[in-house]
Amino acid sequence: MTSNRFDYIIVGQGLAGSAVAVQLMKLGKKILVVDQPGKNTSSRIAAGLFNPVTGRKMVKTWLADTLFPYLHTFYREVEERTGSSFFHPMPLYRPFISIEEQNEWMGKSADTAYIPYIDTVHTGPAYPYVNDTFGGLLLKQCGYLDTTRYIRAVESWITHEQTMLHETLDPGKLTVTENSVAYGPYEARNIIFCHGVQANPFFSWLPIRPLKGETIRIRTERTDPVILNRGVYVVPAGKPGEWRVGSTYKFEDQSPEPTAEARHELEEKVQVLTNSPYEVIGQECGFRPTVPDHRPLLGNHPERKPIITFNGLGTKGVSLAPYFSEILVHSLENNIPVNKLVDIERYKSLYWSSPK
Repeated sequence: MTSNRFDYIIVGQGLAGSAVAVQLMKLGKKILVVDQPGKNTSSRIAAGLFNPVTGRKMVKTWLADTLFPYLHTFYREVEERTGSSFFHPMPLYRPFISIEEQNEWMGKSADTAYIPYIDTVHTGPAYPYVNDTFGGLLLKQCGYLDTTRYIRAVESWITHEQTMLHETLDPGKLTVTENSVAYGPYEARNIIFCHGVQANPFFSWLPIRPLKGETIRIRTERTDPVILNRGVYVVPAGKPGEWRVGSTYKFEDQSPEPTAEARHELEEKVQVLTNSPYEVIGQECGFRPTVPDHRPLLGNHPERKPIITFNGLGTKGVSLAPYFSEILVHSLENNIPVNKLVDIERYKSLYWSSPK
């Protein structure tokens, strides 16, 4: 495209920025995406796991009944539009560690809130390569997104039909007026920041805390399409017999490189989960943008309305980005109020109390 006038400028093309770009392109909007891929961006190295029943207590995740049907439709539509394959629904198996846990899930299997997500409650060993003396829980509506292939597919779509700048946005080139923004020679009605943990002078007051996560890649003889999850997840990593194991969760470690400590931790946990021999063939790390209340951050800047953020997806970006990108875009295009649980208005007091 040759014109320098756009409806939206999007900064960052990870899971959040890609989803926003897709929603806007579906509406026929003209967009400019500014992104300089970095080796430690969490979206590009993530295992892409999506799972409706999570946490130490294994409870249905927030808004699961809304988020999961939506994400299945969203990613399949993007696959069809781009001609790429990156969305992989797959059952997830979680072994029990006691008879008590087995009994608890036998009871939950009759709970209408969980029936849509439970495939089978196994009362004895179900997989020969898993340490599951007490059986385990097989969940459905799970799977993984090949995040690298997905982001590349969306990038190709943007490059073909829109405008893409492969650079780090320079705030010094940004001019903001009451109803528009300009970035160098480019003009737009709005600019949407979707760039995770990177520094942002406009939203530095939001309580985004980088959470470092490390994964290892292993090679085994196992090739069956089942995700394992207990202590760590074991998710297919692209090639037959290759799996990604993760993840660590370290707020205190802000180093940009993988660590021997994390590899040791992950290997210990995978050995508890599975008895299958394996070889470690790689290790990666990235930083997730987390928020104290574990809810996404959506909304306009308190004083500079053309400036918008979509951030804070944390460890569940694959499941949160599709639905909440639509919520954001509809709020911008149709003046539909954003859910107060995700609106940055909930942290507005931090803006007024922060140094300007």
